Amino acid sequence: MADYDFDVLVIGSGPGGYVAAIRAAQLGLKTACVESRETLGGTCLNVGCIPSKAMLHASELFEEAASGKLAKLGIKGTVELDLETMHAQRREAVKGLTGGIAFLFKKNKVEWIKGRAAFTGTDTVDVGGKSYRAKNIVIATGSSVTPLPGITVDNDKQIIVDSTGALELAKVPGHMVVVGGGIIGLELGSVWKRLGAKVTVVEYLDMILPGMDGEIRKESLKLFKKQGLEFKLSTKVTSAEVNGNKAHLSVEPSTGGDAETIEADVVLVSIGRRPNTDGLALDKAGLAVNGRGQVEIERDFSTSVPGIWAIGDVVPGPMLAHKAEDEGIAVAENIAGLTGIVNHDIIPSVVYTMPEIAGVGLTEEQAREKGEIKVGKFPMMANSRAKTNHEGDGMVKVIADAKTDRVLGVWIIASLGGTMIAQAAQAMEFGGTSEDIAYTCHAHPTHSEALKEAAMAVQGKPIHI
Repeated sequence: MADYDFDVLVIGSGPGGYVAAIRAAQLGLKTACVESRETLGGTCLNVGCIPSKAMLHASELFEEAASGKLAKLGIKGTVELDLETMHAQRREAVKGLTGGIAFLFKKNKVEWIKGRAAFTGTDTVDVGGKSYRAKNIVIATGSSVTPLPGITVDNDKQIIVDSTGALELAKVPGHMVVVGGGIIGLELGSVWKRLGAKVTVVEYLDMILPGMDGEIRKESLKLFKKQGLEFKLSTKVTSAEVNGNKAHLSVEPSTGGDAETIEADVVLVSIGRRPNTDGLALDKAGLAVNGRGQVEIERDFSTSVPGIWAIGDVVPGPMLAHKAEDEGIAVAENIAGLTGIVNHDIIPSVVYTMPEIAGVGLTEEQAREKGEIKVGKFPMMANSRAKTNHEGDGMVKVIADAKTDRVLGVWIIASLGGTMIAQAAQAMEFGGTSEDIAYTCHAHPTHSEALKEAAMAVQGKPIHI
């Protein structure tokens, strides 16, 4: 150990990095984590998952009251938007959670090295002019917003912004254009729609939410339109100019056709994310990235260079915080000589709109390509708890192998879809069948009974439809 400063040095303190560091320390390894932000937690806790959920929740409550939905429940009164207070509670949530990670670092004796790390060799990095040597180095640098050619993002001006800037708008825009119909764009677009903005979503593809089950994507589009969001599908943005306090976007059909101009108060560019590898000097460690800018890894998260590991958004796979967390635990256990495994076939994905959209496993399209299947569906409007709560939009869909009945995929649109999907993921992790879910007693009345009914529908025997 005398030759090394640390057993494990983690670069990045996002959901993957901080979890890897804590787990490594728990396993008795001398551990440090390099982070350049003023607070720990990476994109997720600082400007991503957590603050966006704070705004989603607050905007949902405002919309319920302002639209008269609460009045129908006998809760009357007028409300007004205090946007600065809404922002303040978001910032307070972030402060509490990032501070919590700092506490956990101290509790577990993880050293926080503040600054940016760059490799100087296969087992050494430089941070602010100081060299650190570690027996194992974990790359957990996450991802950042993918830029769109022809559009310059300037969050300070609050006219053309990315997801970080969209969380800090000082006023509700009259018209917001969201470029990209993926998860982040739909979540943040729905926030500002509920707070009073007109929202237009421009998507290059012919459907929103790429990668999700086709039927779920179509049903979600219907619900978003019902909520007042406008969509321009099969449309690409070719340029954007700022004149005064307005943005003017030039768009045209992605299949070819005449261009048109859209005027907006705010443009949110949300076309995806890309791995953060710039500045790491990977070449000095003998590493290179693939064609998508990712660090290639083996099943145990080791790279081609012994002693260097990688996890999270910087490696192949879905860019999801919970995937990175599981990988953080697994890589630490592998470094410690244990067996850390992540089943990448069962990684749930959630869109935190209202209702939430969640899925795990194969889509119906993917499952049919692999063989014969059976599909069971159940509408949320037939679920007693959802109906009582006036949350009848959505459905549950269970996809099972026709011969073995093993569950291959589950897709949910429901107010509690993100919570409900956990049961499906766990059932699939244990190789469960639709019958296993169908004959598991579910509490009544709960939203999760819809999953039970959809599982029963696989065999053609739902009770309540």
